[in-house]
Amino acid sequence: MTQTSVFLGKSDKPEALALKYANRHGLISGATGTGKTVTLQIIAEGLSEAGVPVFVADVKGDLSGLARPVEMKGFLTERADTVGLTPYEPRGFPVCFWDLFGKQGHPIRATVSEMGPLLLSRLLDLNETQEGVLTLAFRLADDEGLLLLDLKDLRALLVEVAERAKELSAEYGHVSRASVGAIQRRLLALEEQGAEEFFGEPALDLMDFLRAGENGEGMVNILAADTLMQTPKLYATFLLWLLSELFEELPEIGDVEKPKLVFFFDEAHLLFDDAPDALVDKVEQVVRLIRSKGVGVFFVTQNPLDVPDSVSSQLGNRVQHALRAFTPREQRVVKAAAETFRPNPAFKTLDVITELGIGEALVSTLESKGAPGVVQRTLIRPPASRMGPLTKAERTDVLRYSDMADKYDEAVDNESAYEILKEKAAQRAESEEKARRKEEQEKAARAKTKLRRRRSNRQSVSEAAFKTAARTLARELVRGILGGLKRR
Repeated sequence: MTQTSVFLGKSDKPEALALKYANRHGLISGATGTGKTVTLQIIAEGLSEAGVPVFVADVKGDLSGLARPVEMKGFLTERADTVGLTPYEPRGFPVCFWDLFGKQGHPIRATVSEMGPLLLSRLLDLNETQEGVLTLAFRLADDEGLLLLDLKDLRALLVEVAERAKELSAEYGHVSRASVGAIQRRLLALEEQGAEEFFGEPALDLMDFLRAGENGEGMVNILAADTLMQTPKLYATFLLWLLSELFEELPEIGDVEKPKLVFFFDEAHLLFDDAPDALVDKVEQVVRLIRSKGVGVFFVTQNPLDVPDSVSSQLGNRVQHALRAFTPREQRVVKAAAETFRPNPAFKTLDVITELGIGEALVSTLESKGAPGVVQRTLIRPPASRMGPLTKAERTDVLRYSDMADKYDEAVDNESAYEILKEKAAQRAESEEKARRKEEQEKAARAKTKLRRRRSNRQSVSEAAFKTAARTLARELVRGILGGLKRR
């Protein structure tokens, strides 16, 4: 290790990642069991030692071992001697554990407004029409000053959109009640996956990722992702949101001697699987521009072709572990991976990729003026921290002394769209009830007036009897006179 680079291992010479080019992004790829996790671990160690904060998703739990020194074993010291790592001393690094579900680390929360309609549509797997309705709902919230903090806010907003569909269609465009219902059902499914824990407050302050340890090392922020991986769209959407927020919030700093943060995106294929073009375009834009904010992004994946060409072309630092080539498809992958490296006249890259042993890799990092270095067959150095996960007690101990507990562990429910719309609904119901009562009173008054008029036109019993008797007497008289005349 030096103040300007991270030592990776040895080929026919020492191989290192220059800190001033660490924000030019990178790719770590290789088949399962070939050493990707250890490579990620040693880069994180070197960055932290140089004072650079790191964020990494721990999909298997192994990276939690960064918090404790490695147990010195013969094969590790032998590897250290072979690559020239002297002195090789075990040590732990300052670690902060995070967890979207708040079980293995401090909760990470974001507001619905921060997530935005594009990422939320991706998370909910909405079609184009449904995405349009969701975008309309966000626009309505902006226009009417409604804060969307958690999922109950979004549910309340969708109810409002459905009730005002006719009115909103005239102003914003057609609102389909069926689409609103579909979005509500998707939200329910998302909540059952535990996503409700992610949306809310206190929202994450990204500056808390940029902290240093007691001795000036960069903080290693580890996201517990073993449970999160069971909902891959939530995992991918969260990490993309995190990148987007870093891009939006961090100031432009241009080229620097070392990054402000390096971000490792493990299981990178999840970000791009079935992703719409708009989302891939957004990833490409963020990756292209975020380096000017001093942030480096490393994608970690089994298959280097998991990363689209438009993104892969921006990854200057590459570590390629062994790939298998038993099938025609695997052979195409190996060929494509070999072509991404600057050739080394000493060997054929295509052949070496399938011959690499565990802990070996093809390494190409950026050199003078940001040009890719010639690919080198490299023996990766051993880690200084533990290879494997912490025990539950050890993780609890780290969390106990974390200064993030008071800030994030307890959720806060501030007034937002749900409360405002609930109050409006109550006022609307009260107004409707008053109008209903008034209408009933007016109806009753009209009925009473009509009844009075009917009664005033009716005859009394005695009047009716007298008139009946008079009419009878007159008829008898007429009949008698007429009868008499007829008889005469």
